[in-house]
Parts: sequence; structure tokens; C-alpha cells
Amino acid sequence: MRFAYPAVLLLALPVIAAAAWLLRRPPSSRPTLLFPAGPQLWSKPLSLRARLARLAPAALTALALLLIVGGLARPQRVSSRLQGLGQGIDIVMAVDTSLSMSAIDFNPLNRLDAAIDTARRFIAGRVQDRIGMIVFGGAPQLAAPLTLDTDALSAELGSLTPGMTHVDGTAIGDGIVSAVNHLKDSPAKSRIIILLTDGRSNTGLIDPVTAAKTAASLGVKIYTIGCAKRGRAMMPVDDPLRGRVLVTIEDDLDEDLLTEIARMTDGRYFRATNLQELRQIYATIDKLEKSKVKLPDVVSRNDLYRYPVLAAALLLLLEALWANTWLLRWP
Repeated sequence: MRFAYPAVLLLALPVIAAAAWLLRRPPSSRPTLLFPAGPQLWSKPLSLRARLARLAPAALTALALLLIVGGLARPQRVSSRLQGLGQGIDIVMAVDTSLSMSAIDFNPLNRLDAAIDTARRFIAGRVQDRIGMIVFGGAPQLAAPLTLDTDALSAELGSLTPGMTHVDGTAIGDGIVSAVNHLKDSPAKSRIIILLTDGRSNTGLIDPVTAAKTAASLGVKIYTIGCAKRGRAMMPVDDPLRGRVLVTIEDDLDEDLLTEIARMTDGRYFRATNLQELRQIYATIDKLEKSKVKLPDVVSRNDLYRYPVLAAALLLLLEALWANTWLLRWP
């Protein structure tokens, strides 16, 4: 057990000093009231109840104050579990969330929902890997830093929506650079980016090839996934006059660019035209080489302050009850 705020325990010193003085003060300092009686009554020793009436309230109050001081110091039960070395890599998933990802060609899902479903399955099986996520449309945006918390990452995946960056277009180069920035200081020997998109780079500040060269120079491998059915697809749009309608969009996936990005970084390019193919692609990536990384030790702290505070409250209640009943003193 440890105290989160051990300095607070110093407050116990004046409590102890006051209690010691009150309980050990000399008889001459005690207030007395002589009743008409003979010397035999004056010299009669105090009864147990009389002694308790003088000592118990002060003792109970002092003990309650000491328990409150202990509660304020915030006692904790600390347990730790050494994780040691684990087999893992650092992965950043770069997910395209442009409006075209709402195209419905992965029946019964749209492209983004298919990507979310498959990514969840992927991260659930890699409990020893740190995984982060950035999303991009016309601009990149950090969705989750590198983490071992797969539950939090899975929950963040559920919040992805087409057009969530509120910038039109597909900035593949900016997305790659943003992912690289979150991997460049990683201590893992193996660092990869899984880039998933359904289109071609048509906006952004950084050319995708230049971004790929940057990744290659830092030893970051990029696996690119083209997520779109071949040919035309239907995409829902909101029309101001007709409400939500389906429109036809053409296959605009730039496979040459995605293949080149993967080649430059010693990765691979995959094309997924349905949900089953997308799942198989992630299964293939799941078989990547692993490198040993130091996993953080798991430390849990269980606060115990409730117990001394509750005990102090019960003691104060007991002191008030006794002082006004069995231990009541007159005068």
C-alpha cells in the first residue's frame, strides 16, 4: 500500500499532540465542582463509567481525526504486472474518409463501413502491437495516436464518417506525411502504414511520391489498399430539392500511384472489390514480420480512502451517541 499524498500525514502530528495533552493533563488543571459530602465520598475512586466519560470522547474524536488525515493522504493498493518483451510492430492506419467512401459497392456496406469492419477485426488480433490512426480527405486529421488500447481504437473507428474532415478532395500525400510523423520517433524496428483509399490524389500540399520517398528514407513501409469496385458505383448524396438520392460515380482509383508508393517503400499494393477480398488483404498484412518491443508494465492503483473516512464518520457518530447517553457528564 502507498499514499498518493504522503505529506498530508503531517497533519496527524497536531492531532496526536492535542490528544496526548488532553488525556494526560494533570489533575490540577481539571475543572472541579465540590458537592456537599463527607471526605469518604470525595476520596472514593472514580467508577469505570466516570473514567470513560472523561477519556472516551477525546480518544474517539482524536482517532476519527487521524482516520480523516489518513483518508486525505489517499491510501492506495498498488499492484504491478511486468509485461516484458512482446512480438509487435508499430502500425498507423491511414483511412480515406472523402465523400466518395460512401459509395455502396461492398454490399450491404459502403466502402468506409467495410473498411471499419475489417480494420476492427484486424486490430482485435494484434494485442501486442501499437496501432494508431489518421484519417484524410482534403486534409489529414489524427484520429488516434499509437496505442495498445484496442478497445479505444475500435470505438474511434466507429465514429468515422465520409467527409468528416470537412475539406473536399483526396490528399494522399498529406495523409502519408501525417502518418510518417507519428511513426518517425517510434522505437520499433518494424513500422508500417496501411493506406486505404478509393480514389486518386487531387489536392494537398505534398506530392504523394515525395511523401513516399520521405517514408522510405525513415524506414517506414507502406501497404496500399485500393478500396473500390471496378466500374461504376452508386453513391448517396443530399439534394436540396429531392433529399437523399443515389448518383452514379466512375471508378477513379489511381492504381499506378498506389503501386508506386508501395514499391518505393518495400510494401505491397492490394485491390479490394468486395468485403471478402478486403478481409483477405488484412489477413495477409497480419502475417507480416514482427520485431521485439518492450511492452509497458501494467500498474493498477485501487483507492482505499473511503474506508478510513467511513470509519471516522462512524467513530464521530459513536462519540456523539455515547456523550449524550451513557457517558453523559453532569455538569
